[in-house]
Amino acid sequence: MSQDDEVWIAFRESMRRDDSGQCTVSTQDFVAELAQRNSPHTLRAANTWIEMHISTFSDISIEAGEYRLFQVPAARD
Repeated sequence: MSQDDEVWIAFRESMRRDDSGQCTVSTQDFVAELAQRNSPHTLRAANTWIEMHISTFSDISIEAGEYRLFQVPAARD
């Protein structure tokens, strides 16, 4: 399996869904999943990867810094 495949798998595994169905990914969880797959990334590198590859997620972080939280925007009726 290529390293790119491992990164995508790590991203999917780091996604969390809350009771209302909202999907989020924290860079901390993403980095932890990457480390489990022997693909270590810094928080900054993980943020950059998300920003470059995932256009449907919005940054909903409440603090400045490299620890960030991304959320899929809610569908509108």
